[in-house]
Amino acid sequence: MDGYTGKILHIDLSNMNFEISLLDKELAMKYIGGRGFNMYNLFHETPRYIDPLSDENNLYIGVGPLDGTSFPGASRVNFSGKSPQTGILGDSNAGGAFGPELKYAGFDQVIISGKAPKNIYIFIHDEKVEFKDASSLKDMDVLQTQKTIKYEIGDSRVQVGTVGPAAEHGVTFAGIFCTGVRAAARTGMGTLLASKNVKAIAVRGKGAVSIANPDNFRELMDDLIEKIKKHEEYPSRRQMGTTRLVSSLSRYGALSTRHFQKGSFEDVDMVSGETLASTKKIKSRGCYSCTLPCSRIYRTDDGVTGEGPEFEGLAGFTSRVGNNDLDFALHAMNLCNRLGLDVITTTEAISFLMELNQLGMIGKENDGLDLSWGNKETIIKLIEKISNVEGIGAIFSHGVRNAAKILGVGEELVMDVKGLDIFQADPRGLKAYALGLAIASRGGDHLRTEPSFEFSENAVEAVKRYGTPKAAFRLEYEGKGKVVKDYEERSALADSLNACKNTIVNMEIVNWEDTAKILKAATDLDFEGEEVRKSCERIVNLERIYLVSLGLTRKDDRLPKRFLEEPMPGASGETSGHVVELDKMLDEYYAARGWDILTGIPTVKKLKELGLDREMEDIKNSVKG
Repeated sequence: MDGYTGKILHIDLSNMNFEISLLDKELAMKYIGGRGFNMYNLFHETPRYIDPLSDENNLYIGVGPLDGTSFPGASRVNFSGKSPQTGILGDSNAGGAFGPELKYAGFDQVIISGKAPKNIYIFIHDEKVEFKDASSLKDMDVLQTQKTIKYEIGDSRVQVGTVGPAAEHGVTFAGIFCTGVRAAARTGMGTLLASKNVKAIAVRGKGAVSIANPDNFRELMDDLIEKIKKHEEYPSRRQMGTTRLVSSLSRYGALSTRHFQKGSFEDVDMVSGETLASTKKIKSRGCYSCTLPCSRIYRTDDGVTGEGPEFEGLAGFTSRVGNNDLDFALHAMNLCNRLGLDVITTTEAISFLMELNQLGMIGKENDGLDLSWGNKETIIKLIEKISNVEGIGAIFSHGVRNAAKILGVGEELVMDVKGLDIFQADPRGLKAYALGLAIASRGGDHLRTEPSFEFSENAVEAVKRYGTPKAAFRLEYEGKGKVVKDYEERSALADSLNACKNTIVNMEIVNWEDTAKILKAATDLDFEGEEVRKSCERIVNLERIYLVSLGLTRKDDRLPKRFLEEPMPGASGETSGHVVELDKMLDEYYAARGWDILTGIPTVKKLKELGLDREMEDIKNSVKG
């Protein structure tokens, strides 16, 4: 199959064997690749009510039809399964070069089932699989593990996705880290991999991706690259990546500051993306086939070098925890990466504890730590304690909401949705993002829909696209249901192609018709623009059916009380005084989706329209149950 390898690898760890099956072309047309393939298999193969850490929970690794081609940023990979952190849909996405290398090794998807009898790592190369002893890698950090495996295999071009000590110790929000510190960090996919006695997956391939129409594809790529470089956001994204958001969100009054107690950080200029770029950055770094290298290599004042950070880590270890020391924030992020922890949940745990301390709601359970805002020694100790499942860290190792229940205080202060902690922006200042967090299929997640249009203030375009000028303004709620639906489908496209969201979602350089032309040139399958969009709509609806089959409905599409009932405090610019008008946006969103407004359940009419008749039975059986 052009574009695709046409092969799926099934690894049975319990019997330490593997087999290869052929990819169904109809599946490719209906679900595109990557996230789409993973969601289809997760839905149909994994029993609903299993323990996420049981042998029955499969891990799915999916790449897209553009991975390994010259499409800019087509380098990503999805890891999926039932989430150890939330108990619902688990899925996480990473860049680097792991995805393309998996294609070169011969596969569009890897399905890992069972549990290995001892600690191993898996080596996939040229349609072969080796199970290698990993006893010497136990408790080794992410970077050491990658280096050791490359040395053992004797090939520096091997790509390694590995877990760190946190996953091995059972921390439920541990990730899989590829190509250095490219993190598939959310929903605990690293914990799932470690529960199968697998330390890492190494991939190396000497194959190639066949393109159906090379000359046409090359022309399309030349045109796409030119559009990227001419985009008005190209210079700032290349220079600062997502870290550019720290100063802009603080200016908007929507930056998570001291656990969302206000929206602007008084020391933002000391820790901004601009400061990072001018004082710490050595050079830019991009993923495979990238024309917009948004990552960076940095050096701290004491000579320590590393890669990153993204916005989440930078804001998480500065404004969210009340720290204004940029070098320290870089050290803390590097520690999280090496231990294999999700930085969003880790900084939620730390800032949650610090607010409890501020409010006098925690006592002797704090291991004698000074929980005042920005305390550096405490921040490092908490990261280590969580990873080691030690003392108060053990309480937080299964998530912040679980910790609040154990502590018996502060559950209303946990900043999560459906068990997944939200990102470093305050929803009161970003109404479309607020709605996106509430309805996201994997919990409080901003990457299932990145509705950046609400920053555009382009009223004319808003009327054209969504029927109201208010859709273009971040503090308005009208029109946001339609905006979020649109960007959910764009995000599903990026995750299924396994291409960078910079190009497809945020900068909006590639539309549905463009995508169809590119896919036709790459695969020679008969893609049309509207059918591509409908495939992405199908993925979103399939994920919703999965949640409904677990008992989740409109009642679960909620945000923390702070954002719904506590107006943003003063000194937060235009955002001051705002709350999230969630129910009004939910009504509009469900209507736009063709779902029942009272329950948030997809209607029979919508599911039949998308060809999800078989999957619809899951809803019927769940509702009856």
